[in-house]
Amino acid sequence: MTITTTRYIHGDSASGRGDTRFEPKPPTRIWQATESPFRGYQPLPKDGYARSSSKTAIVIDNGASLLRAGWSFDKAPRVSFPTIVARYRDRKINKTVSYVGYNAFADATTRGQIRNAFEPGSSVVGNWDVMEGLLDYTFASLGIAGQDGGVGRPIVMTEPIANLGYSRRTMTELLFECYSPPSVAYGIDALFSYRFNKGRSGLIISSSHTATHLIPVLDHKPIMSNVTRLNWGGYQGAEYLLKLIKLKYPNFQGKLTDYQAEEMAREHCYISQDFDREMSTFLDWSGLEERDHIVQYPFTEQVIVEKSEEELARIAERKREGGRRLQEQAAKMRLEKLIRKEQTLEYYKDLQQRLVNQTKKEIKRLLDDDEFRDEAQLEKTIQELEKSIRKARNKDVGGPDNPEEEVEPTFPLLEVPDESLDEAGIKEKRHQRLMKSGYEARVRAKVEKELEKARVADEERIDNERRENDLSNWLEERRAARQTLLQRIKERDRLKADLGNRKSLASQMRMKTLANLASDQPGKKRRRGGDDDNFGANDDDWGIYRTVAIGDQSDDEEEEDLGAGLKNVEAQLLKYDPSFNENNTLEAQNDWTQSLMHAFLRGPRPSDPESQQEAYQIHLNVERIRVPEVVFQPSIAGLDQAGIVDIAGDITNHGLAKPADRERVLKNIFLTGGNTMFKGFEERLKTELRGVLPMEIPINVQKASNPVLDAWRGAAQWAAGDESKGGFVTREEYLEKGPEYMKEHSLGNATTF
Repeated sequence: MTITTTRYIHGDSASGRGDTRFEPKPPTRIWQATESPFRGYQPLPKDGYARSSSKTAIVIDNGASLLRAGWSFDKAPRVSFPTIVARYRDRKINKTVSYVGYNAFADATTRGQIRNAFEPGSSVVGNWDVMEGLLDYTFASLGIAGQDGGVGRPIVMTEPIANLGYSRRTMTELLFECYSPPSVAYGIDALFSYRFNKGRSGLIISSSHTATHLIPVLDHKPIMSNVTRLNWGGYQGAEYLLKLIKLKYPNFQGKLTDYQAEEMAREHCYISQDFDREMSTFLDWSGLEERDHIVQYPFTEQVIVEKSEEELARIAERKREGGRRLQEQAAKMRLEKLIRKEQTLEYYKDLQQRLVNQTKKEIKRLLDDDEFRDEAQLEKTIQELEKSIRKARNKDVGGPDNPEEEVEPTFPLLEVPDESLDEAGIKEKRHQRLMKSGYEARVRAKVEKELEKARVADEERIDNERRENDLSNWLEERRAARQTLLQRIKERDRLKADLGNRKSLASQMRMKTLANLASDQPGKKRRRGGDDDNFGANDDDWGIYRTVAIGDQSDDEEEEDLGAGLKNVEAQLLKYDPSFNENNTLEAQNDWTQSLMHAFLRGPRPSDPESQQEAYQIHLNVERIRVPEVVFQPSIAGLDQAGIVDIAGDITNHGLAKPADRERVLKNIFLTGGNTMFKGFEERLKTELRGVLPMEIPINVQKASNPVLDAWRGAAQWAAGDESKGGFVTREEYLEKGPEYMKEHSLGNATTF
């Protein structure tokens, strides 16, 4: 079951604290991740072909992101779809099927076969089979049946600035040979958009899907020699956002797609008016809940059945009843065991009485019947039983448990030579030797424990004297010890992380150690039974397992509890160092309310590592201003180019020689293209340009009425007017002069700059 509901988390308020981190937060707003853009069945436009004539042009805005097409008399394009085709062979019908545009997202099979007509990140057509499929779908969607073997209408198509000759030549061949139009004309999308918005002289900033171009225009004529391109557009911005998200959430379980990255950039990003200042304060807790946008991906939540209070009370009562029953059973078993011990003790005492005044042979027979070696073992067994019975009785009745001091045992047979003992005596002598070794080991351990206790007490006394006599140096030593412990904790955590990465040095050294364990002479094959395996004969051999498990650390470092040692040092600093407070402790620094990394990854609210919903969430904060900032500062994305402000300043200050031309251009700075639709683009551009241009020159920034559709509208308007007559290449001219032939006009590319 896929859950897409929203959970509201309210921040806890802390009394007596003025920090906004502890103020109640508004309900969390969550944006759902964009699903596949499949649109299902879409009715085709009607009556377009019937209304057209032989002079009505088919207008195609051949963009790298979307292809838009319609008739020159339309106010808006009739069809618009991505420039992709999914083609594969369907085994059920034994035919090759093609899905064009949004239909390519129909299911997983079609999505896996998607091919784009353009080279990735460019506006140059690279797959002409896909381009032909797109044109077939375009003409069919416009209602052109092609009964006469062609479309029968002129075609106006947009192309990028300084389009490659090979690309234009191949497109011309494709149009004339496959669709037989009477004539074809090409034009630049940015200039079409500028014409539609009635521009005359100005600076066009066209930031589209694959690139950003700056085009100066004087009296409707572009100065192509001064056109400058920045290799950054919507495609690169979405790719950059996707890289930032993957770097931010390397273990994200959801599936991130390019289309989702484009939608997130379009919906959540904006242009900062002061990037450096806003970037430095973006993750401040004040107002972070509004700046932090949460994108929720589909997830499967674990369903936990909640029990009522009555049911919980019944379960608790059953547990208590079960506990009482177990206690009664344990008490009954202890009593039965105590009775058996008393009966056994009575039997052994009776046996001890029967041994009195018996012959040696009879004593041995009686002891052998009860599996005793001699009378000493019988006496020892009786003493142990009496001690155990006394302890059990004290525990049951709650009496005092006074442990008896261990009596120093005697080992008389150790002084007797083996020659004076029989076989049974020799066995008993060996047993007494083992007992003596155990007793001496216990005595040594007790002495060492007392010595360790005395050493610790002595160290504490010396440390207290040093603190009282020289507090400043003592505090410096404690601070240095704390820094050492912190560094060791970081090294330990880093080593654990490196061992999880098979490409890290620590992991490679571990694998090398494992490989060396297989053979004492690496590189030589081991023959079965050819050498002796003496691993473990030396105690140092077993240290290899610590190296394999946790890395190259000594036994002392492994045994030390770094966390407990750090807490002890911090407790001393809290008690005696006035400059060290609770906020300086490692526990406080790891608190999410004081963690910049937590604000970056999870926003201003606490996170639950066990929550599936939060595991499938992406928090967009600094990325919202970092991604669109690249057009102003390309260096932050690793692009070795100048930003649009520097380019515009260079064009106006150096590319335009006449001051009058410079003033005319700056009076109308025109923005077009989908990548200029970020909020604050106009204001930021005007502010930045004012800093690089003379103060006396007026600056006016204007955005297209529709930065996305105005290119098609301008092309349709141009095709319907008389101005376009000199820009078409007829079929006769194509057959006579070849596909390289082109006609220059004020809205198209030029053969020479």
